[in-house]
Amino acid sequence: MEIPPWFRTAIQGRLDYVSARFEHHPDLKRVRAEEKKAFQVLFVGMDIGRMPEFEAWEDRHHFKQSIINEWLYLQGMKDGFQLAVELLSNPVPFDDDTLFKPECNEPEA
Repeated sequence: MEIPPWFRTAIQGRLDYVSARFEHHPDLKRVRAEEKKAFQVLFVGMDIGRMPEFEAWEDRHHFKQSIINEWLYLQGMKDGFQLAVELLSNPVPFDDDTLFKPECNEPEA
């Protein structure tokens, strides 16, 4: 079964929203500050002997990215489980032309 385009768009929108939320998460403030400081130190008096500073910045940068990636993965798992539960509890056949539950399109009595 192919995933409908509207569903792919919805999933991409959710990923963009969650990514932005995690990028500005207050718990990352300390990690972001450490990364920024290490990056600034990297370019002070730039010479080849300062490679340990680059490694320190790189470590902090990768650590921050790994936190964000882990949170994205966990949020994706939660969203996937919620979607699966909803689809299993309210099965509705759909295609590109069917965006609503059939009972929503029936006139009220």
